[in-house]
Amino acid sequence: MPTSSASTTDSAKSSASGGVQSLERAFDLLERMADAGGEVGLSELSAASGLPLPTIHRLMRTLVACGYVRQQPNRRYALGPRLIRLGESASRLLGTWARPYLARLVDETGETANMALLDGDEIVYVAQVPSRHSMRMFTEVGRRVLPHSTGVGKALLAHTPDHEVRALLARTGMPAATEKTITTPEGFLAALEDVRKLGYAMDDNEQEIGVRCLAVTVPDSPTAAAISISGPAGRVTESATERIVPVLQQVAAELSQALSSAGAPA
Repeated sequence: MPTSSASTTDSAKSSASGGVQSLERAFDLLERMADAGGEVGLSELSAASGLPLPTIHRLMRTLVACGYVRQQPNRRYALGPRLIRLGESASRLLGTWARPYLARLVDETGETANMALLDGDEIVYVAQVPSRHSMRMFTEVGRRVLPHSTGVGKALLAHTPDHEVRALLARTGMPAATEKTITTPEGFLAALEDVRKLGYAMDDNEQEIGVRCLAVTVPDSPTAAAISISGPAGRVTESATERIVPVLQQVAAELSQALSSAGAPA
């Protein structure tokens, strides 16, 4: 009996990029759900993705069965708990990929280099290469801090709408780590405006007295990420800042390119 090509299922079809179309669609839906930041309905996903409702329903049913999506009692959908393990593993890998670039920062600036991510309302450090100086800064990988008192926090929030920044600060509070910590939303928003003008962020004795940190974001990172150098205020001077910031920006651009090509087919 002759077979018909019309019997080919969606899961077996190849996309124009040579991949499996249903996989691409499923991951697109997961990313749209992450962007939404909460529960979504099938009709919303259909409108956002352009896919028909039956296709959305079939993909979501599969993702629910695998534990990557959870259906709520109100029939709407949220990201599922199995994604947590994947995210934690990916964060560790991100730090691993960044280490050679952080090592370059240490070689060229002489100061400790860090990579940090914005995880919910907190900053989490995922990688560090320490300075070779006997007097150096050390932040434990995995440490979590609030964004308002850190250079990486300012860098990561600089392009976030003001109302979202205010909401985050209302949730976390703005405790003073030192006498120089910014403790008002207005002061922090003004600091973010400075970051946008200058192209880099600074923590000037705000997290720890005697320590300065310079930070920039990693452009187009798959998750919001920043790299920084930190050192004694006596070494991270105004003239040193003028020398260090271009190095930070160059390394961030190169790391961005490496991360964007990490998932490309060989």
